[in-house]
Amino acid sequence: MSDPFLGLTMLMLIVVVIIMGFPTAFTLMGLGMLFGFYAFYNPAEHWIDNRVFDLMVQRTYGAMTNDVLISIPLFVLMGYVMERGALVDKMFYSIQLSFRRVPASLAIATLIVCTFWGIASGLVGAVVVLMGVIAFNPMLRAGYDVKLASGVITAGGTLGILIPPSVMIIVYAAVAGQSVVKLYAAAMFPGFFLAFLYLVYILGWATINPKIAPPLPENQTTVPVPAWMRSLQTVYSRNMLVGLLSALFSPSRAMALETENGRLTYWELFKNFCAALVPLALTALTLLLVWWYVVIHPQASADVEAPAGLEQLGAPAVEELGAPAVGAGPATSFYATFGIIAALAAVVLVRYYRNMTAERLEVVKLLVSSVMPLGILTVVVLGVILFGITTATESAAVGAAGAFLLALQARTLDWKRIKEAVFLTAKTTAMVCWLFVGSALFSAVFAILGGQALLEQWVLALNLTPLQFIILSQAIIFILGWPLEWTEIIIIFVPIFLPMLRHFDVDPVLWGVLVFVNLQAAFLSPPVAMSAYYLKGVSPPHVTLNQIFAGMMPYMLIVILCMILMYIWPGMALWLPNYLYGD
Repeated sequence: MSDPFLGLTMLMLIVVVIIMGFPTAFTLMGLGMLFGFYAFYNPAEHWIDNRVFDLMVQRTYGAMTNDVLISIPLFVLMGYVMERGALVDKMFYSIQLSFRRVPASLAIATLIVCTFWGIASGLVGAVVVLMGVIAFNPMLRAGYDVKLASGVITAGGTLGILIPPSVMIIVYAAVAGQSVVKLYAAAMFPGFFLAFLYLVYILGWATINPKIAPPLPENQTTVPVPAWMRSLQTVYSRNMLVGLLSALFSPSRAMALETENGRLTYWELFKNFCAALVPLALTALTLLLVWWYVVIHPQASADVEAPAGLEQLGAPAVEELGAPAVGAGPATSFYATFGIIAALAAVVLVRYYRNMTAERLEVVKLLVSSVMPLGILTVVVLGVILFGITTATESAAVGAAGAFLLALQARTLDWKRIKEAVFLTAKTTAMVCWLFVGSALFSAVFAILGGQALLEQWVLALNLTPLQFIILSQAIIFILGWPLEWTEIIIIFVPIFLPMLRHFDVDPVLWGVLVFVNLQAAFLSPPVAMSAYYLKGVSPPHVTLNQIFAGMMPYMLIVILCMILMYIWPGMALWLPNYLYGD
């Protein structure tokens, strides 16, 4: 057998051995050492002088000194601290009340919490198990179809490995030699777009067939309102914003109202008034940040004279940073778009505040206390990365510290849970590092034997167009997702396709994001659909694995639809990184 076919045998063996249940990292190292010993064997030398041992040391050292991997334990620690801190229960309740009048409100709330919590933690197993405990039984008790309830949890729980900050993106960046920051920016819109497609599917299915998601009973849709708010509405105004503002200027009658803790205080009035203004403040802040980044910041940068010779050193010109020049067509388009969005936001806010009832204010307060702290932390972690303020590693450290502060503030984190989070982080990090060591050795021996060159020659001999190559590569990855997990696909098989991208002039960032979306199916495709097994572990005995598999199937089709739309409109993935960092 020739060396290239020996390399292909090595590749087929790794799939068979992994399916048999052997640990992936040590299987990679074992096969790499075995076939590498043969590849480097020289009868004239003693067996202990075989160069495969040197290769093992070099590849291990290279994996351990990879700076990209430093952020993995910090992001994983951030996720485990949040998961152990049990911060999601109140979030689910507040979001469920927010969508109480929407069809399939429990399923919608579950998807939103899965998406939000997946972004914060990035741990698929933790999100699926946690939402299975919190949301699965309430949906079943409410009469929801088992397939709907299981599908939304398993599909929503996988979004954490797609939407940044994601460990999968970091692993791909290390394998492909791409920028983590640029990949984060590229995966942002496709991740949220896939979540939006899931949302549309759930709403459409529940609207067409209301029996799968019956309306909730009154006791689950009633917002608990303190008695003093009802009294305040009677004394001042039924509109809580107007009533609170009037009470702040004329507090004498408000101070006579009774609360659970005694008489109503001025400080309590002020806190509720500030909570009522949160939607307005968030909208205004978002618009101001967009205006500052697109208009004010580039102009301020242009006013600073660049040092002589800076362009020769490779620094981008100010025009390349995405700033619209004054009077230019793109600038006019931005101002018009920004004005339309601002006007629509103003109309929505006016309509929202015109009917600011006590129930609406209570929902806002619940959202502020449960969602806003985690939302601020997530935005800060992503913002400092995307805008180049910190590196991914420094941002991960900020996220881990913020997760500790949130859990301590909620008083849900004790010494036992901290030890569990640290232990699980060390365990996960060790697994990823051993995978990189095994993958580096395996891929090196595979290339030495000529397996990589043989596969490239075979693909190039097919005379494929770029579209056909993308379809072929993504189809292979999709099929591999049925028996294998995403770690094995990224570590073992993605490096086989990466050298071919330049032959077909395919952007490695766009192709990588297609892989990220594609690997959502790896968690949803039997027989090794890990999301199904995670959910089965916490589901009632009458829920079968086949029912969970049936609930996941439509979401696999939605994943394929998302990939098709991404190819038709590549700007979904490439616009944000190109805008932030240039071509």
